[in-house]
Formats: sequence, structure tokens, C-alpha cells
Amino acid sequence: MAINPNFHHTGEQLNEELIIIEAAKLNPEQFAPLYEKYYKQIFNYVYQRMDSKDSAYDVTGQVFLKALSNLHKYQFKGVPFASWLYRIAHNEVMQLFRTQKGKRAINADVSDLRYICEENEAPFFEEYIPAIKKLIQELNSEDLQMVELRFFERRPFKEIAEILEITEVNAKVRMYRIIEKLKKSLSKLKV
Repeated sequence: MAINPNFHHTGEQLNEELIIIEAAKLNPEQFAPLYEKYYKQIFNYVYQRMDSKDSAYDVTGQVFLKALSNLHKYQFKGVPFASWLYRIAHNEVMQLFRTQKGKRAINADVSDLRYICEENEAPFFEEYIPAIKKLIQELNSEDLQMVELRFFERRPFKEIAEILEITEVNAKVRMYRIIEKLKKSLSKLKV
């Protein structure tokens, strides 16, 4: 599975971003480039998990408000600033789901589902789509989060670990276990 180049940063890009972050810590008006760079990504992340575009806009706004308010707490850990924003977004989305149970949704397209089959070393058949969607919806929220980050957004394990505040090894082990569960379920679909 190819890593999504929209989320991967070179060392030089990380350093340039860190300069912007440090400037924004001193002057909140300097936060604008970070907002402009990541708003669409964070909105898509939130909207992919919700049943309402309006709610997604609201939650995304809250994410950036919290990020700006807590920017002084940000610590660089060798991954893009987006990882910190995604952690905030994840917390905001989970908080919304705790208070409004019916808001949870999974918005995936066929290519996302194809990656799951490829990772499972299973052939992809269009008729599998409803079953794969059902299997994904049956995952607990932590496993679903891993699937969304790895397959729908194609994030590297290092960023997944940072977003979920776990080790990279733990992220790989958890994903392997999820893949094994999905593989068993997919094998039942084969004729």
C-alpha cells in the first residue's frame, strides 16, 4: 500500500513547519498558514466519520480553536503538525459521539475498500463491498480508527502512533490483529 504523499513530509518540510509553529506561539496571527494548510485535511477526516456536513464544519472549527488555544503546549516529535491536529480532531469527534450516538458514520469509497482486500491478500470483488462495509462498521471504535487512518487516509504507522498516542510497534501489532480478524471474515465470503 502506497503512503499518501499529502501526509508525508520531508525533514526540510518539518523544519519549515516548525518555524511557522514557533512564530504562531508568539503571535496567534501567524497561525493562519497552518490553518490554511490543514483545514481541508482535518475537515475531511471529521466529515468521513459523520453523517452531517454542518456538524463536520462545527467540529473542525472546534479543532482549530482548541489547537490555537493550546498551541503553547505543542511539542515537536518528528511528525507533521497535522498529527497533533488529528489527535485533537479524534478527541472532538469521540466526544460528539459520546453525547450524540447517532452521528457516527463511515464514508469510504471503493478504492479504500480495495486496499483492505489487498492488505488481506484477498481478491477484491465488487460483491464484497456490502460485506466489507458491514465488517468495518462492526469494529470497535479503536479498531475502526486504525482502519480509517491506515486504509482510508493511507497514513504511515509513525503518524498513526503519534495520533493515537501509542508506540509505532503497538500500532503495527494492532493493525496486524485487525487484519487477521478481517481476513477470517473475508475468507467466509469466498465461494
